[in-house]
Amino acid sequence: MKVIIIIAGIILTLLVIAVLILHHPCFGRPMSSARRQRVEQSAHYHDGMFHNELATPQFTGNKSSAKALWEFLTAADSERVPHEALPVVRTDLRSLPLDRDWIVWFGHSSYLFCLNGKRYLVDPLLKMEFPVTVMMRPFKGTDIYTPDDIPDIDVLIITHEHWDHLDYATLRDLRAKVKHAICPLGVAEHLEYWGYDKDIISETDWYEQLTVNDDTDTITCLPTRHFSNRLFGRNRTLWASFLVSSGGRKVYIGGDGGYDHRFRRIREQYGQVDLAMMENGQYNKDWALIHLTPEDLEKAIVDLQAKKVFTVHHDKFALAKHKWSEPDSVARQIAERHKITLLDSKIGEVVYY
Repeated sequence: MKVIIIIAGIILTLLVIAVLILHHPCFGRPMSSARRQRVEQSAHYHDGMFHNELATPQFTGNKSSAKALWEFLTAADSERVPHEALPVVRTDLRSLPLDRDWIVWFGHSSYLFCLNGKRYLVDPLLKMEFPVTVMMRPFKGTDIYTPDDIPDIDVLIITHEHWDHLDYATLRDLRAKVKHAICPLGVAEHLEYWGYDKDIISETDWYEQLTVNDDTDTITCLPTRHFSNRLFGRNRTLWASFLVSSGGRKVYIGGDGGYDHRFRRIREQYGQVDLAMMENGQYNKDWALIHLTPEDLEKAIVDLQAKKVFTVHHDKFALAKHKWSEPDSVARQIAERHKITLLDSKIGEVVYY
């Protein structure tokens, strides 16, 4: 009987701990009925979830999803993480001019850019707190920027709700600096829960266009080929890419997603893009349809034909089994083969485009 009581006590304690953890604000909250109603009206939502424009299984190849995940979690390749601290640049972001267009990359998919005098911040992950610290470790030297370093932001853009793109701790600390936030359908539930005024948030579906910055600029929400989940429930919120247009110039924010013909459609429908932010990294043959493989990155860049290309989604975390330095090499080789202007910069370095 004593053993049973001890075991029951342990189980109860673990359950209490689990409940407390799951009530951490980083996990979000259930979607409001009003928001759910709008989500369900989307043409891309049916059968209780959002769908890509093309059928997209998350796992590809001959392995089961469980086996693919297990092999990734147990991978011991020493080349996935750099042995030395990466070279980075520490920039005073507040002092950067607003009369020139520039971009500063913080590693992975986080970056700040200026377009026609306005500052845009994309998918910021600048503060390592629970539970992100359990899932991801930044490479040595890459975590030099914090939310305190970020100036006032005209537009915050979130591409989807995954942990490496929608970070509670960073967004919590940036809240007072953000004038306007834009995200795909359903994702605003997180922002509102974390204290963002609903009046400054715009939730968008694919192909919707918004005017921002006193109606001087436009932002178009566009598809990508990916998926969503925060903890439980799959594809309940939308994932997206975005096209920002101002003063006759255009910046494409590619977000996460595997290859399809959207890059060619974007060029044909919206004209040539001045700067394309392209996903490059965390790819694997076991999930080849939800991230751009090196071969597909090349096709996407050729399809889009942007004037300048900047690749992201690498150089900060090891979320796949490829060598940490491979995405940089891939981008340089593609640029050389196709005579593409690649903005190949260090983390934190100011690049004018």
